[in-house]
Amino acid sequence: MITRRTFLKYTGGTTLTLFATGVGGLRKAIAAAIPGGTLDLEGLPKFGTPLLIPPVMPRAGVWRLKDGRAADYYEISMRQISQQILPAGYPRTTVWGYGAIAGQRGQGLLLHNAPSLTIEARWNQPTVVKWVNELVDASGNYLPHLLPVDPTLHWANPPGGLDGRDMRPGFSGKTYVSPDAFTDPATQYTRYPGPVPIVTHVHGMESVGDESDGYAEAWYLPVAGNIPAGYATTGTWYDFFKAKAANSYGANWGPGFATFRYPNTQRASTVWYHDHTLGMTRLNVYAGPAGFYIIRGGPAGDAAVRDSRTGLAAVLPGPAPRENDAFLKARKTYYEIPIAIQDRSFNADGSLFYPNTRDFFDGVPGPYLPDTDISPIWNPEFFGNVMMVNGNTWPFLNVEQRRYRFRFLNGCDSRFLILDFSGIPGVEVWQIGNEGGFLAAPVDHTTIGGNKLLMGPAERADVIVDFTNVPAGNYALGNVGPDEPFGGGEPTRDFEAADPTTTGQVMQFRVRPALAADPTTPPRFLVLPPIVPLTGGAARPLALLEEMSMNFTDAPAETRLGTVSVDAATGIGTWQSLAWEDHVTENPAVGATEVWEFYNATGDAHPMHVHEVFFQVVDRQDIFVDETSTSVQVVPGSAPVPPQPWESGWKDTVIAYPGQVTRVRMQFKSPGQFVWHCHIVEHEDNEMMRPYRVGPLQPGQPMPHGHGGMANAQDDPQETTDRSA
Repeated sequence: MITRRTFLKYTGGTTLTLFATGVGGLRKAIAAAIPGGTLDLEGLPKFGTPLLIPPVMPRAGVWRLKDGRAADYYEISMRQISQQILPAGYPRTTVWGYGAIAGQRGQGLLLHNAPSLTIEARWNQPTVVKWVNELVDASGNYLPHLLPVDPTLHWANPPGGLDGRDMRPGFSGKTYVSPDAFTDPATQYTRYPGPVPIVTHVHGMESVGDESDGYAEAWYLPVAGNIPAGYATTGTWYDFFKAKAANSYGANWGPGFATFRYPNTQRASTVWYHDHTLGMTRLNVYAGPAGFYIIRGGPAGDAAVRDSRTGLAAVLPGPAPRENDAFLKARKTYYEIPIAIQDRSFNADGSLFYPNTRDFFDGVPGPYLPDTDISPIWNPEFFGNVMMVNGNTWPFLNVEQRRYRFRFLNGCDSRFLILDFSGIPGVEVWQIGNEGGFLAAPVDHTTIGGNKLLMGPAERADVIVDFTNVPAGNYALGNVGPDEPFGGGEPTRDFEAADPTTTGQVMQFRVRPALAADPTTPPRFLVLPPIVPLTGGAARPLALLEEMSMNFTDAPAETRLGTVSVDAATGIGTWQSLAWEDHVTENPAVGATEVWEFYNATGDAHPMHVHEVFFQVVDRQDIFVDETSTSVQVVPGSAPVPPQPWESGWKDTVIAYPGQVTRVRMQFKSPGQFVWHCHIVEHEDNEMMRPYRVGPLQPGQPMPHGHGGMANAQDDPQETTDRSA
């Protein structure tokens, strides 16, 4: 057993494994407690609830863009709802869900659910969505958060007003500036009880305008009658983006909503949407609001896939749900199904459990901020003890002895999944796509990986599962990823696999004879649309860091990103740790190609996500990490390791392993202000997210707190924005 702190003393020599590279044989001591809430799992039934297949979100109509094109238009709100997530007979759970509030010609399923309905988009056909914050009660008063909000982080901070929003609140002695923070300023911390800010991010949308990307400081509160005086009702960037939206596509934003435009010009792909509010993403997403967004058609869509035996169009498993399909009455049979996997914990009354104290994670009892550097509520990671699939705990799916297409999403906060099909005799698992659409070629996970599929948080996998030769019967889909932070390696050898009685089981497949002959093309004969390699680009060395507490032993205080300055003569790189509020250091030109190098100096693997672009994974290479000198260095004589076969093509999230540099190549096509971050959302919410800008400063863009005013045309476009508070 080694701690994260001790890990940083180890250098190089990592072990090549099935799941890229990891720290062979090294185990970390710090991990979240799996017991979770007060719900007794001993007798909780499994595999008794049918899998919900998310219906398609109904359109509200057509939006006429300024250039005359017609866009598909949606009106979608976030509401608080009661949902049967636990098995029948157990209490219902209060969650949040997105749902349509208007349907075309009075039609459509106006249903709020968690997960939410799937937005079906067409390639090169724009989509416009009015996102509404309806987190209010029947009387029009705001609803407080379902989960404990830590008001000591750098977060949206509505109580801070216009001058203090989007900042880490200040302290005066032991008194927190906001009156909502403590019941007793000296010792007792309580969660923020006020109205909830939201802003929606469509994760994996390429070339979207920054006003529509769901920037973390562009949040907005609901329209409510009891918002306290002095509260900020919108984030720092809301008004700036509001003006851009009006000028660009004629959208009028207003209290409690924002209207975003999505171009849908990328390759056909599996995208998803979720909240992205500064310092609250972990909580807002855990509360339920997320859904699939699938782009279909175009030159790299399903119709472009060929059958190598004939050269003709291949037949992929289908159909998938379509708009206005009957729901819960006359169920259709679907052979293409989106599957969102999440871990959660529950209390005996059915409510969601999420820790309300840092003590839950590693036993740090306080004192907390401002007397030490540890926030009182934030947990560095969280691992639920119940697996939830498409909004139900441990559901089952009836399948025939034929091929199915599953679009998997790892929607967990911190958990890396290693989906394990090996307990299903005769099954074949072929991956044909990831975040950015089809791979370069089908990947036979049965042959190369023992029917196991690794997915970091936010990664997607487009998979054909062939049940043709599976004997009739009931079989569990397993998970052999760890119940703790993941560092790479193999289960049982490098880490203990998930608890086989709980988180080691995901869902059940009930295999039955096929109702008809399977017309689909066997995956081995699929010829996928070609991938054009991206070439060139200057290297941009970046650091993935963890700030340990100066007051407590082996206690992470924050996670961070930063830059690395590499000495050309020695090859040694010195890192600089940066916070969200620090100046923008990544400022590629419009049209530039760059290779971002993620030097991971922590003991965890991090799923790194870059907004606005897709990238191609270049390689990984072992590094030395020297914490004392805050330096990293590629191990002399080491060879770069190429990406795994399932990482071919285009991605928006990549696993960066500890003790390695992970390189990705991308091109920046659209100007604006975006973010890059770790998608362990607990990390993202406490400083492991950074703004980046493509192109020059925008006239009128918000300047950082403490600098007053807006950017103007005289600003040097080469000067980085100073975001220091």
